[in-house]
Amino acid sequence: MTTEAATARCAVAAWRRPVTRCSVARTVATPVSADPDAELLARLRRGDEHAFRALVERYSATMLHVARLHVRDRQAAEEVVQETWLAVIRGLERFEGRSTLKTWLFRILTNRAKTRGVAEARSVPFSAVAARDAAGDEPAVDPGRFQGAGDPYPHHWAAPPAPWETLPEERLLSQETLAHIADAIERLPTAQRAVIRLRDVEGWDADEVCELLGVSMGNQRVLLHRARSKVRQALERYLGGEVMAA
Repeated sequence: MTTEAATARCAVAAWRRPVTRCSVARTVATPVSADPDAELLARLRRGDEHAFRALVERYSATMLHVARLHVRDRQAAEEVVQETWLAVIRGLERFEGRSTLKTWLFRILTNRAKTRGVAEARSVPFSAVAARDAAGDEPAVDPGRFQGAGDPYPHHWAAPPAPWETLPEERLLSQETLAHIADAIERLPTAQRAVIRLRDVEGWDADEVCELLGVSMGNQRVLLHRARSKVRQALERYLGGEVMAA
């Protein structure tokens, strides 16, 4: 199975789980016991150009997404990413390994992106956007899908999520389905899009996301819950006919 397919499989599994009206699923942080980039780091210190190329391929796309949260446009974000890679090359000898290579890399990126954002006079920092998004009273699921106060089972499902277990895995991981997932993520509000991309697409743990984006653990959970709910609903609409026929 390719890395892309494996990542998609984990993400789809997360979005399969039904959400409730009143609760936010607890997000459990997975402790990092070792630097997953340790081998690349050792090779980088030996001057291995292939190792640097592998590191660029591994993180550049995510770096661009993160930089874009702080600057005005894609061009500025691309410039921040390039500046970050130059800083990594120049500073590698001084890297003492007190954090993972990924943490160090993204710390450089966010510092440069925030500095660029201030210079561009961007009025609202990402952390404020995230806090505002998490504090809103937006329902994770359409209230119309739950039974009302006068129904036999108030607040229980009136229109429960359709089960996906009957669909072949090949269908769930097809390029067409993955394209709908990508489109659903792109349509999310900025803060929700950032959190779900890092958690479910890139596989970051909750603590890493909070540190990188400057959000509280509580806000991170709310944003992830809302984002997963919307992506799941988008997939449910897309796969609805097939689910009912299966």
